[in-house]
This record gives sequence, structure tokens and C-alpha cells, in this order.
Amino acid sequence: MIIDTHAHLTSKEFSRDLDQCIRAAKDSGVARIVTVSEDLEDAKAALRLSRDSDLVRAGVGLFPTILDRGQAEEMYRFIREKMDELACIGEVGLDFWKVKDHEGREVQKEILSGFVELSKETGLPLNCHSRSAGRHIIELLLSLGAKKVQLHAFDARPGTALMGEEAGFFFSIPPSIVRSRQKQRLVRALRLESLLLESDAPVLGPEPGVRNEPKNTRIALEAIAEIKALPVEQVEETIFENSRRLYGERI
Repeated sequence: MIIDTHAHLTSKEFSRDLDQCIRAAKDSGVARIVTVSEDLEDAKAALRLSRDSDLVRAGVGLFPTILDRGQAEEMYRFIREKMDELACIGEVGLDFWKVKDHEGREVQKEILSGFVELSKETGLPLNCHSRSAGRHIIELLLSLGAKKVQLHAFDARPGTALMGEEAGFFFSIPPSIVRSRQKQRLVRALRLESLLLESDAPVLGPEPGVRNEPKNTRIALEAIAEIKALPVEQVEETIFENSRRLYGERI
């Protein structure tokens, strides 16, 4: 019943043993993996992988550090063409950690706004990146009337996350929670009904510098259960239902 709602299976880190990683995830109880993409070629690879594996679903998006309106328009068209095969629009969002100039940030907001409108048009959830831009992305999403939103590996303060929770947004938790006080505080602040699981493989694993895999999503599940002082089975069931509320039959 574990759904890994955000991974990067098309990453070069999995080029040699992807099938083995997918089998290991299944053996650990992972029922679905949403592999998100960062550009058009990555999106095509994610879609091919989803067609080849019963466990994998594809997310299609443009990473927010790509400040190219032409590439964004191409991605909008691709999503419209392939929408029936997709789990979500992602990875999209804002990144103020790498993009520090005002003009670049405004382009990010413009491109994300296009993805929000596409989400409303197609019914596809948004799978969002928001590094060092938590308050900014929530305020933008609220102003645009976004409804189906997942904020992955959210790095802002819990008080900021509560703004998103009030709007019905979901927050996915990676295995790095075991070494991140910020993620632990986030889980304490949010209701269980607002949480999802993710690996963000090959990064954000339980050990820094070690390749992360979708099978480690279970580690995030167990950490949430411990923080919430609830049985793992109850947390697993609730988060599974959360995933279905956001993704529906697409996963």
C-alpha cells in the first residue's frame, strides 16, 4: 500500500540496475512509483518507463531552474497530448536557492502559472518543488486557485506549511526525515491526512551521500508513525488513502 509519489527513476544513477531497484521496491511493499521528469527528453523517458513497468507511473514537467519559455510551451503541448497516460504534472515549481535574481524568479512564476492553468484544465495534480521558496509558492498557488497540489520535500517552516494544509495541499515526506529536524517538525505540525510518502530517489535518502532508492520510502513511513505515535499499519493505510484522494485512478 506504499505509494512513492516522487522519484527520479530516469536518473543516470539507475542506468545499470533499474529493474533490480524496482523489484526491491516491490519487495518492500511499494505498490506504485511516480517518476517525475525535469525536461522534455526526461519526460519521454519517464513515459516509456511507465509503459514498460506495472509499478511505475509518469509525471511530466519542467524543472524550475530551466528558465526557458519555449521549453515550457513545448511541455504544455506534450502534457495535453499525453494527459491520459500521466499521473501528474511534475516536477514543476519555484527554486529560489539557485535562482536568486528578480527577473529569473519572475520567469519561474510565469512558467509555473502556466502549469497551474494546465492542471485545472486537465485535472492532473501538480507535483511541486519549492526549495527556499515555500511561502512564495503557496501564496502563488493560492492566488491562482490551484486545487490538486503536492509539495515535495517542503523545506519551509511548519507555520508556512499550515497555509497550504488549510487549502487542502499535500506534503510528501522523504526518507531523509530520519536525519532532518526540519522534516520532523513538519510532520509534527501537519495532520496525518495531509501527508504523502516519497523517496526523491536517488537523493534525500536516510544516509547522506548514499544513493537513495524507492524501497526506502518505507523508512519515511516508519518515521512518520513514530513521530505521530501511531501504528505503522494505520499510518500506511491513511497515507495510501491520501494518495488516492490526490491522484485518483491515475496511480
